[in-house]
Amino acid sequence: MLEKKGMDRRNFIKNSALGVVGAGMMVKEPMLKSKGKEKKEPKKIKSFRILGRTGFKVSDIGGGYLNDAGVINAMLDAGVNYIDTAESYGNQRVIGSAIQNRDRKKLFITSKLEIKKDVSKEGFLKRTRKCLEELQTDYIDCMMMHCAETVKVLKTEGFHKAMDQLKKEGRVRFVGVSNHGSFWFRDPEETMEKVLLAAAADGRFDVILLAYNFLQMDMGEHVLSVCKEKNIGTALMKTTPVVKYYGLKSRIEELQKQGKEVNEFYLKGLERFKQKAEKAEGFIKKYNLKNPEEIRDASIRFVLDNPDVSTVCCSMKNFDDVERFVSLSGTGLSYVEKKKLTAYKKSWGELYCRHACGICETSCPNKVPVNTIMRYNHYFDTQARERYAMAKYAEIPGANAKECFYCTGLCESACPYNLPVQGMLTMAHEQLSLA
Repeated sequence: MLEKKGMDRRNFIKNSALGVVGAGMMVKEPMLKSKGKEKKEPKKIKSFRILGRTGFKVSDIGGGYLNDAGVINAMLDAGVNYIDTAESYGNQRVIGSAIQNRDRKKLFITSKLEIKKDVSKEGFLKRTRKCLEELQTDYIDCMMMHCAETVKVLKTEGFHKAMDQLKKEGRVRFVGVSNHGSFWFRDPEETMEKVLLAAAADGRFDVILLAYNFLQMDMGEHVLSVCKEKNIGTALMKTTPVVKYYGLKSRIEELQKQGKEVNEFYLKGLERFKQKAEKAEGFIKKYNLKNPEEIRDASIRFVLDNPDVSTVCCSMKNFDDVERFVSLSGTGLSYVEKKKLTAYKKSWGELYCRHACGICETSCPNKVPVNTIMRYNHYFDTQARERYAMAKYAEIPGANAKECFYCTGLCESACPYNLPVQGMLTMAHEQLSLA
């Protein structure tokens, strides 16, 4: 996000079309006067919601990816009490250090375990105990099955047997599941909706973590409504659709300076992006937007307006993030904001690859896991998790986006949202592999 407040319209349009665009309305900060000086009133969480059958009152704004002890402490001081992490995030020790000397009973901490080759009860017990050690806590409020791509994975008995034992020991209180969509090389037929509805019907999952935002509603709304009926807690991720132009122009110019041949797909991808970005600039002019954060904040208010949502996981990288996200607690979406989001969807919707979608993957002759690659690129772009994203990309078995450089682009024809998928994939490959 852009930090400069004195940004003129030309720079804003440039950074929106060729940089990062988030979602939201800025909130004016109330001021307190102290001895003739103005002082900002600290932002505090204003709303708490029941997390389904857990009965726990969680802050409507929760902590997503966190990796700075000072930021975590500021977040906790503001009243955020839901913390999301996972064994693979590499941040559990930081969180564990930050929650010391806090009232543990007032926090709801979730961690996650991927279903790997070792699916034995003993394997999951060992990994959970390592999570407990890293978090420096006696118990984890909810241990989730991480990235469950298929209905079959939901039934992994080693996981459930381990969780049953840990519950009896008081080491785990509840069980949950997250889903980011399917992986082509495993099972492209099972959508996020299918897997999470199966999880809700299973009866053993108390909390579900899913992708849901104003540009991607259908699958999420169905899952949320079913969770409400079954009293399952819901946590949201990927709530602020981000559009980023990946600096392809500068990359092409650099290659040309070096006297290297520029791949024709780079040029075509750049042209498609430019055309869509120019179309989207009309949205910025019409609504006289001063800052891209206006759309980001409105997108969070959009999901908070859904009564079936328990909490929204927000990645907070710095103190400004804490203040901005916490200020949205307890707020609702205005009529003007609704109009802006509708217009944004029409203008910028063709530059956002929907999380957990994967519709185009079945048309790919090389079986490239589009959904997975774009998710890793999202981590790189918006969460400052460059090393993690690149490592995950390198681990992809089979084909990756390198195959897209000389393909005919069948994915673009199959995309119902008219995205320049092939161009986005080639740019993602450039970024995630530093090719």
